[in-house]
Formats: sequence, structure tokens, C-alpha cells
Amino acid sequence: MRIIYIIVLMFVLCINNTEGQEKNIKTNIKLVSEEKLSEIYDEIKTPYKYGVVFKHPDKNKMVDSPTIYRLGDNWYMSYIIFDGKGYETWLAKSNDLLNWESLGRVMTSTKNTWDGNQKAGYVSLIDINWGGSYEPEKFNDSYWISYLGGPSEGYESGILSIGIAHTSDLSSSKEWTRLEKPVLTPRDESVRWFENKTIYKSLIIRDKMEHTGYPFIMYYNAKGDTAEYESIGMAVSDDMISWKRFGDNPVITFQKGITISGDAQIAKIGDIYVMFFFRALWDEKHSAVEKFACSYDLINWTEWKGENLIEPSEPYDKKYSHKPWVIKWNGVVYHFYNAVGSEGRVIALATSKSLRK
Repeated sequence: MRIIYIIVLMFVLCINNTEGQEKNIKTNIKLVSEEKLSEIYDEIKTPYKYGVVFKHPDKNKMVDSPTIYRLGDNWYMSYIIFDGKGYETWLAKSNDLLNWESLGRVMTSTKNTWDGNQKAGYVSLIDINWGGSYEPEKFNDSYWISYLGGPSEGYESGILSIGIAHTSDLSSSKEWTRLEKPVLTPRDESVRWFENKTIYKSLIIRDKMEHTGYPFIMYYNAKGDTAEYESIGMAVSDDMISWKRFGDNPVITFQKGITISGDAQIAKIGDIYVMFFFRALWDEKHSAVEKFACSYDLINWTEWKGENLIEPSEPYDKKYSHKPWVIKWNGVVYHFYNAVGSEGRVIALATSKSLRK
């Protein structure tokens, strides 16, 4: 009886201790104040629209989703092209962030694969420090890429999933090596309510502080069959190949009049993480604008309720101003975004200082 009593007592103490730990986790959530949000806005705002910096020679082909990184003395941009059939991933190069030269394709269409007609890639593990190196980090001697993939023809058509690719070279148009199977799909057993229809763009960062208990975090936007809108969710990994969904709910999701919350990019300013993302608005214009949110732990996010970072105002972005990539270099903030308007679907730029003479 004494042994049974001790076992029961230890079990009860264990439960109480676990509940206490969970309570501490919840009560230790530190929200970002309005004052801090305002300070961040003043740091990242880009009121000067420089204009279109990159577009396809064929106006009928759409350029999309810039990811900017630096290697050596040059800047590189991975971007995607929709040619009427599906997405392919391409690469461009610049020495000044303003003038870009296309280098060619890095992920092309294939036959009889799960991702045959859709390969929209996004370079991973880029330095997130504000004003930092913006260099991609190698892991296991390779650079890594996550991508939106699927077999169906058309613009974001069919069931889309997330694939992983890797390469030894991010500076030339060498085809990236893809894993044979997707790492996250809307048909997984672990799928959550907001992502069980399709999954879209992803971003992978290294979290050296391991706020989630894992070194790698993926943010991605997805749509569920119980919610006809896109939200941003999280997944985590130890090895860049096996991914585990994190949390039961999205970190950024639906608000009244919103159809899409998506395309996250993360920057670290001091002790605050900033998530740049866009919102598609179901208003009379059906427009898209750039927003941001802040966090101390990469899990709990406080959204800025003030002015949009970017919104339609020029002929070339009069329909959509969305899909951000924001950096600070030599004292200037560069906000690249996907603009849709008079020039078709192109890459445009806004800055914190006027760069036009």
C-alpha cells in the first residue's frame, strides 16, 4: 500500500508540475506595446516609391515573389514566373539593388512528378538581422530552398504543397536539387483546419534562440475548406527535411474584409522580430496592401493597426501592392514588392529615402 501511495503521489505531483509549466508559458507571453510598434513603423516605413525595377520582356508573363539576398559583393533575387502553364523559379543579379539582370532558371517544369507544373521557390536561412549581411546560411554544406509545388496546370491551381530543394550554388542558373516528395501537404494526417485545402508560399528562417524548441521555423500561408481565406501558420524542423506543424491555430489570420494574409518575411530589429506580410482586401477595389506585425518570441504576434507600409497609388501598382521583401542597407530601407497595374505583374521598389535625382 505504501508503494502504491508513493506512486500515486508522484503522479499527482507530476501533473501539477506540468500544469504549472504550461501556465508559466502562457503567462510569460510578452506582447509588443503600441509605443514599440510605432517606433518600428518609423524605422521601416518607405514613403518614396522608386518604381518598377524588374519585369519580364513579355508583358503577358507574370513576375512574382522576390527574395533578396547577398553573396560576396553582389545582390541576388530569386523570383518566379508564370508563363500561362505554371510557375518556374528564376534568378537575377544586381550590384546596386536597383538594376537587375536575369541569370536564368533554377527550377523548371518536369514530367510525371508531384510538382511537374508548379515550382515557385524561396531561398531559405537568409540572415534576418536588420542591416545585417543578408547572406543565406549553409546547413549540411548546402543552401536550402522551400517551394510551392503541384502537378496541375494554371495559376496556383489544384492541390499545392511545400517542397524542399538544395544547392551548392545560389549565384548562377544551376538547377536546384529537389527532394522527391513534398514535406507538407494539405492531405497530411497532422493537417490543421486552416490548411486542409491548399498551401501556398513559405519562408524558412534559422532561430538560434530556439523559441519553439527547434532551430528552423517555417511560416507559410494556406487555405482550409472551412475557411475561404488564407492564414499564416508555422512548422518547425531539426534537419530542414522533416517538418512538424507548430500550434493548433494560425499566427496571422482572418479579419473582417480580409481574404488573404500571406507571404511572411521576418526581420530582427533589436530584441523584436518583425513580420512583413500582405493582406488582400475584399473592398470595392479588391486591392492588396503591405502590413507588419511584431513579436518577442516568433510565436505570438501583435499587428500594427496604423498606416499601411505600401498601398496602391501609382499606375504600375494600382491593383495590387503586395508580397514584400524588406531590407536595410547603407542606411536606406528597400521595400521590394510585387506590383500589379499598368506594367503587368512586376517587381517594384519603395525606399525610406528618395533615390531619384
